[in-house]
This record gives sequence, C-alpha cells and structure tokens, in this order.
Amino acid sequence: MKFADYLSAEWRASLGCTEPAAIAYAAAIAASHQHGEVRLVRLVCDARTYKNCHSVGIPNSERRTGLLWTLAIGAHLADHSLGLRCFEQTDARALQAAGHLVQQHGIHVEVAPGETALFIDVTVVRESGTARVVVTREHTHVSRIEVDGRQIGGVANGTLDTAAQSVRDTLAAMSVAELLDLAGSLEAGDRALLQEGAELNIAMARHGLGLFPAGFIAVDERKSPANLSRLVAAGVFGRMSGEPFTVMSLAGSGNKGITVAVPLTLYGRDMRMPAKRIDEALALACLLTSATTWHLGTLSALCGAAIAGGIGIAAGVVHLHGGSLNQISLAIGTMVGNLAGMICDGAKIGCAMKTMTGVDAAFRAANLALLGMGIPVTDGIVGADAETSLLNLGRLARYGMATVDSEILTIMQDKLKSR
Repeated sequence: MKFADYLSAEWRASLGCTEPAAIAYAAAIAASHQHGEVRLVRLVCDARTYKNCHSVGIPNSERRTGLLWTLAIGAHLADHSLGLRCFEQTDARALQAAGHLVQQHGIHVEVAPGETALFIDVTVVRESGTARVVVTREHTHVSRIEVDGRQIGGVANGTLDTAAQSVRDTLAAMSVAELLDLAGSLEAGDRALLQEGAELNIAMARHGLGLFPAGFIAVDERKSPANLSRLVAAGVFGRMSGEPFTVMSLAGSGNKGITVAVPLTLYGRDMRMPAKRIDEALALACLLTSATTWHLGTLSALCGAAIAGGIGIAAGVVHLHGGSLNQISLAIGTMVGNLAGMICDGAKIGCAMKTMTGVDAAFRAANLALLGMGIPVTDGIVGADAETSLLNLGRLARYGMATVDSEILTIMQDKLKSR
C-alpha cells in the first residue's frame, strides 16, 4: 500500500458530523430526481447511525439538531455533489422549507432491525413523484437509486469497491512494525495533505475555545498535555454543536481526525521536534486509528474517537520521542486495558469530554511506556503484544457489547418519544 492511497481513502474533508452529513447527502440525491414541494421524507437506518444523529448539531442551521432536521434540510439542498460537505449550502430558504416540513410531520424515521453495518435508506416524496437512495457500508457509497420504484443507478454491495474498507482490512492484518514502515514512507505530497488536515482541525479547535468559559485553558500552561486535551475537547464540542468549520475526518470520523491531529501536531511543535518527525508520528497515529477502527467496527458500541484515536496518539507520542517498537506495543496495551469500556451513546457535545479523556490517557500511556511500564499481559483483556490487544478489543466491541448497544438505543428512543 502507498500512503497516498491510504490518505485518499481515510483522510477526507467533512463539514459537521459524518452520519448526518451522509443522510443529508442521500436525501439531497433523492430529492434531485423529482421536483415540486417536498411532501414526505422517510429514513430507515441502522441503529448506530440513528444513535449518531440523535442529538448532534447541524452546521449552518441556526443550532438545529437531530434526525428530523437532518432529513428536512437534506431534502432541500440543491447540490448533492458536495458529498459530506453538503451542509455548506444550507441557507434561509432551505431552513424555512425544512421547518415547514417538520411542522407538518412530514418526516418519518425507523431503525432497520438486523442491520449491523452502516445502512441509510432515504425516500423523498415530491409533487412529481418518489425517489429513493440507499447508502451502505461507507458514508458516500450509493448502492441504489430508484425513481418511482424503478432502479436507475447505484452499485451493488457484491461488486463494491470501497477504498476505505479495503484499506482498513489491509491495515488490520499488518503488524505494528509494518505500520511503522508505512508511516516512514511519506512523500512530499503525503506530508502536505497531512499538514493541511491538521491545520483545518487546529482551526476548529481554536474556534471551539470561544464556546467555553474563560479559564478553560490556563494561560501559563498552554503547552501542557492536559491543555492539549482541552483544546481537542473544544474542537469536538464545536463540531458536535454544528459550528460551520470544515475538518479533516479520519477513518470516517471528524472527531477522530480532531482527536489525533490536534494534540500530536501541537505537542510536536511545542517540543521543537523536526517537522519530518511530527509528520511520521501523525502518519503512524492515523494508521493505527484506522486499524483499530476495523477492530471496533466503523460504527461501534465503544467510543471510537477516544479509544481508536487515543491508541493512535499514544503510539505517535512514543514515536515522537524515539521510542522502540516494544514501547509502542506497551502503550497500546495500556490504552486497551484502560479505556476499553467507554461506551458510545451517539454523537453529541458530550463527545468532547470523552475525547479529552482519551487524549489524557494517551499521554499517560506514552509516558509510562517510555519509562518501560504499562498494564501487564496478566491483566484482563491486555494481550502479549499490541496486535493481540487490538484483537481482544475487537472481540469485546463486536460481540461482548451487543446487548449494551441495544440498551443504549432503547434509552435514546425513549428519550425522543418523551419530547
């Protein structure tokens, strides 16, 4: 694998939370195939997409949140070619029309039973007829387009060429040593793309600080890891609030992109590390975040930003300081042993606290690993090496947490019904 291929699949610009953006994208495509007033929009989605859209803010929407507004706005966006940046075009006209549709109870949402992978099925009814768009497995992969019941487009899953899934499959099968080698293979263009994404995410984080009370970051401690974690929290808070800043997503998640890129880049600069070393540490962190995402699942019962992103940061910090492969493995095991139980209860502003916890834990794990210490293999689910620890983490996420995830969904649905 070339690192450029990895970046093309996993390092992508996005505006707003990824799942609402994917739903709005699907709704906009469906709406584009008919004309006239939008009369009804219906969504059937997997449980975890529902969970991630339940409470999250929508960019350029005057602080609207959640699934109903996501669908209503998406069905009134004129240009679906922006993909996951489709909320850039939200304007007063779209908000007014969306508000009318919500008031008329023209939005219907269902959870698809048995769907464990990403599944978004949007039907839009306009004056001229009906159109349906199905997005599966990846956020912009349109597997079916129907107009008035007749299929006119889409790529079936059996012939799917999903770059991101293929990349994650490959990374999950690689050892940490192989990931290190790949991170060291960066070309000039790769470095430029990494730096571009880091700057986008740092800009969101700095903007997000303005949403917090003064004193959230102490002036005399701005270069400390603790305040770097608060800067990450500010960025995630801003993104989950719907602030209209484009960020660079990582492994399908803008929160992962912020969580990994902001602290590693700024910490490296604060420590006066060579730019080349910072780039390679960020590259390693991204690769490990993607590999861990494969083990957890694209949408998981566990918090991917804190856990997968935190694992990436811990490895990146060890690498920044010239740590050995064994020390990187030790840091990864410590992260698995420390954060494995952190649940995902949807995308929302509370994610800021979880990512702050993940960043704090990552710096602690890296520091201990550089001193030759970490959670030992005799403890719990920690494996004999990084690869085994990640396998055990994946077993917990995919199988052990299934009942937990179902209960979280029930709680969230009950909350929505009570409003």
